[in-house]
Amino acid sequence: MSVISLSLPASRKAAPLRARIVAWVVRRRSRAALARLDDHLLADIGLTRDHAKREASQPFWHV
Repeated sequence: MSVISLSLPASRKAAPLRARIVAWVVRRRSRAALARLDDHLLADIGLTRDHAKREASQPFWHV
């Protein structure tokens, strides 16, 4: 009698985790870059310094 495994292989389980970690890194870098923009550049993209500070201060896992 053969046994059928219903669980995913380790590589398939790791893919969503890898994607989540990559998203976290990208989010952290984007927020750091936003924090470095000067007021003129923030105005160009329609943000105030307060908005930028608020966004940059969020933890990387917050969307």
